[in-house]
Amino acid sequence: MTGKEDVLTRARIDAALADLPDWRYRLGGLVTVFKTPTAAGALELIAAVGRLAEEQNHHPDLDWRYNRVFIRFTSHDAGSEVTERDVTAAAAVSLAAAAASAAAEPGLYRTVEIAIDTANPDEISEVWRTALGYRKGRYGDLVDPYGRGPGVWFQETPTPNENRFHLDIHRSKAESGPALEKTEATGALMNRDHAPNWVVVTDAQGNRLCLCTEEGHEPDL
Repeated sequence: MTGKEDVLTRARIDAALADLPDWRYRLGGLVTVFKTPTAAGALELIAAVGRLAEEQNHHPDLDWRYNRVFIRFTSHDAGSEVTERDVTAAAAVSLAAAAASAAAEPGLYRTVEIAIDTANPDEISEVWRTALGYRKGRYGDLVDPYGRGPGVWFQETPTPNENRFHLDIHRSKAESGPALEKTEATGALMNRDHAPNWVVVTDAQGNRLCLCTEEGHEPDL
């Protein structure tokens, strides 16, 4: 059992990631994608990850897509933050992936959140939590307890945008460059005032989204 005192600071997470090139930090977790030569190989890797999870009593969120396996480790009993257990588990999974001839593609792991501009989050958050069947997250956001749907967070502002909804699309900073270049090439308006934390993208009809990195809106621990 872990607790809040076991949560790693961002500095310690970054130091750990220097020895975990297959992994990236993302919103309270360590994430990656492994590509295996075949779909059968992906199933074998999933079985190996399952065995490690049972041995360590630490279980990831895992998603199988043909010959790719999407994996996220977080310590739910420490408030859905990163602890040493996640670092240890990630290292063990990387060894299992190498044994399965799997290639790491961490840049493929994207996370989408729905952001709602509001002057008073408390006035509306319970409506959204109840309707979605979500739970309260780390910083007043809402998360799917089963990790299936996008998160929802409330961007508190005294002057909500006319278009109150936008998407936050999270990529690792290491892989964000090509996505920014391709998005800008579509003719979208790119506001880089807060880069590399996030870039506000506005399409030709005024709809917004934010391309975010791990340096985004969550506070540094």
